[in-house]
Amino acid sequence: MTNNQVLLAARILLSVMFIMAGLGKFGDIAGNAAYIGSAGLPAGTLLAWLAAIFETLAGIAILIGFQTRIAALLLALFCAFTAFVFHFQPSDMMQFTMFLKNLTIAGGFLALWVNGPGTISVDARRA
Repeated sequence: MTNNQVLLAARILLSVMFIMAGLGKFGDIAGNAAYIGSAGLPAGTLLAWLAAIFETLAGIAILIGFQTRIAALLLALFCAFTAFVFHFQPSDMMQFTMFLKNLTIAGGFLALWVNGPGTISVDARRA
């Protein structure tokens, strides 16, 4: 495999979860708003809608390699934020594993931010 093929595989693997999670949020905005509220954030549906839209669109951007560095940095920040706000519960092993998972995914996005999407991407075609 070439580096560009590996970057494409990385983009696919990193994007699928966010596309699926974002689309899933559209089906239960009220439930997601309540979950956001349970973490001490404003429980209004605005944040739930914004999260659904952001995860879906940023995931698609990573998948196709469009504005990849920007999307990767924003998703890295999103992962770190959600790790600390929703999952930093060291006494609960499941939540702490989710915390570490989010930080790990943030690391993957930071690597993509630094390296870019590779030549198999919209960004490369536009350059």
